[in-house]
Amino acid sequence: MITFIVRRVAGALLMLVVVSIATFAIFFLVPRLAGSSTDALAARYVGKSADAQTIRAVADRLGFNDPLITQYGRFAKAIVAGADYDYGTGVEHCPAPCFGYSFISQVPVWPDLADRIPVTLSLVVGASSLWLLAGVATGVLSALRRGTFFDRAAMTVALGGVSLPIFFTGLVALAVFSYSLGITAEGGSWSDFTTNPFLWAYNLILPWVTLAFLYAASYARLTRAGMLEVMGEDYVRTARAKGLPERTVIVRHGLRAAITPIVTIFGMDVGLLLGGAVLTESTFSLPGIGKFAVDAIARNDLPQVLGVTLVGAFFLVLANLVVDVLYVIADPRVTVS
Repeated sequence: MITFIVRRVAGALLMLVVVSIATFAIFFLVPRLAGSSTDALAARYVGKSADAQTIRAVADRLGFNDPLITQYGRFAKAIVAGADYDYGTGVEHCPAPCFGYSFISQVPVWPDLADRIPVTLSLVVGASSLWLLAGVATGVLSALRRGTFFDRAAMTVALGGVSLPIFFTGLVALAVFSYSLGITAEGGSWSDFTTNPFLWAYNLILPWVTLAFLYAASYARLTRAGMLEVMGEDYVRTARAKGLPERTVIVRHGLRAAITPIVTIFGMDVGLLLGGAVLTESTFSLPGIGKFAVDAIARNDLPQVLGVTLVGAFFLVLANLVVDVLYVIADPRVTVS
């Protein structure tokens, strides 16, 4: 088991290196291949209102005229060891992990981005707990009561949840529960967990439920399909023939085998959302990573966009690593070899 985990960790680290190369190529190599100049690239560091002299000065200070391999070396070194950025009137030290320096905000990207992570983490943890519990439970009950009114009603609701976009359900939920009934917090409400846990949960309950409704629908349909397939297997009939309790047959033999695709999708969904739940955070005006990315794009702030891309890739690789380990625990048919 230890060897299996070490191999997976080594593979994840290699994947992060590949992701950093791909990210650098997308932001720095592809524009050049498309005919973009170094001044055009530097303009994305200083915003839309900078003059030509300022843009050329930034291009020289950042070394955009150097060979690409040299630029990537500085880029990778900054992530692991930090870097110094000359912004004209002084030099700003960007400690590791340094994802760049925003000349528009005049602050390093990582501290500003790190302040947004607790918001996105709170949103994803609460919503994922709700959608996993509700989706899997609904899917199991629908499979065990196939063809009943509950099954049809649950799958109809699930179909609606999959079809409705978050920016629609979120705005409707805000209009009804926040601004009309006053039951939940208004948009833009956020409180740190360490300051007031109850206020933290109150402010996030509506985003949690709205986001969970979207994903729980998919999980219910997937769990139902998996359970219907597994419950007809020979080993399940054998377990029943041995006289095992029905609850044991369902949980230990049925659900455990059917949950493997759920683990895969759950890891991918959580990893993607940790990189920024853009639509949810924008709909509810939550100051998370997704809202940070939208604001950076609107300001044409390339270092901040680059930082969000790398952080999102890290969470996705980390989620895949956790999924690989959970495979062995969730499904006895999977071996570490």
